[in-house]
Amino acid sequence: MKKEQRQETLSAEERALIGKLASRCKNTGELQDLMKSLFAQSVQEMLEAEMDEHLGYEKHSVQGNNSGNSRNGYGQKTIISDYGESEIQVPRDRNGTFEPQVMAKRQTRTDEIEQKVIGMYAKGMTTRDIEDNLREIYGAEVSASLISRITDRILPQINEWQNRPLELVYPVVYFDGIVFNARTESKVIKRCVYTVLGIDKDGHKDILGFWMTDNESASFWANVCADLKKRGVSDILIACHDNLTGLSKAINATFPQCDNQLCIIHQIRSSTQYVAWKERKAVCADLKTIYGAVNLDEAEYAKEVVREKWGKKYPSLLRSWDDN
Repeated sequence: MKKEQRQETLSAEERALIGKLASRCKNTGELQDLMKSLFAQSVQEMLEAEMDEHLGYEKHSVQGNNSGNSRNGYGQKTIISDYGESEIQVPRDRNGTFEPQVMAKRQTRTDEIEQKVIGMYAKGMTTRDIEDNLREIYGAEVSASLISRITDRILPQINEWQNRPLELVYPVVYFDGIVFNARTESKVIKRCVYTVLGIDKDGHKDILGFWMTDNESASFWANVCADLKKRGVSDILIACHDNLTGLSKAINATFPQCDNQLCIIHQIRSSTQYVAWKERKAVCADLKTIYGAVNLDEAEYAKEVVREKWGKKYPSLLRSWDDN
């Protein structure tokens, strides 16, 4: 079925639902909640590994018999990250000698480790990269055995999350990137983790995956789309993104009936990056007449009005609008 034919088969209610779901891409609150949950689960696993290292044996192991110390339940703790407040369970030992390291006893703020933790879930991170991230989180004084124990504990969780089955159809999928600091070969560099957020037919959001690459290209996005398809996605109705290199072609090659909808926020940012600050508010108000138009003819007319007003002063202002 061709894209135009499929659109004709959609009912008015279905088209309205897709439009409503697409508009929710602007709201990043649920994305923050999803990342907060993933971060909290990871910190929990790291604390469990710390307790294993402290006691010298894993939970329920016979090595703990007559060892002189054992687990003694949990204490609840609220931690505050860039993603908001999370509740974690801090393991305790009977002798009261366990000192958590990733989140110290009286520490409530995360010291900006959340991005490093989330980065470990990105496909493209090697085991060595994950170990380097953990060393940066814990500091130089941490033992190699603790890093190894945490890596062994968290890797199965990461692999399970990366390869979990997905929905058959997503009305809307949102592609974006987040930048964070990563350690590579003893150097801290900025890396971009590409996020794919899906909205299902019930309106629920889910992070479909994180991917990392040093060279964004058409082949990279082809691999991302192929991975989504391998995990069960057969169709995407609307893909929202900011026209990243090769992304539209990769999406349409894998999901040929998908419509690409460029992100208005990124479009505006790209258009106004060379606009004087004192005039940016007025320019943005005029650009709104384009994307807020009721139909294509009205949008084209509004674009020409904006060109007449601002085109001579800012010749690159509407270039991306013409192209896209």
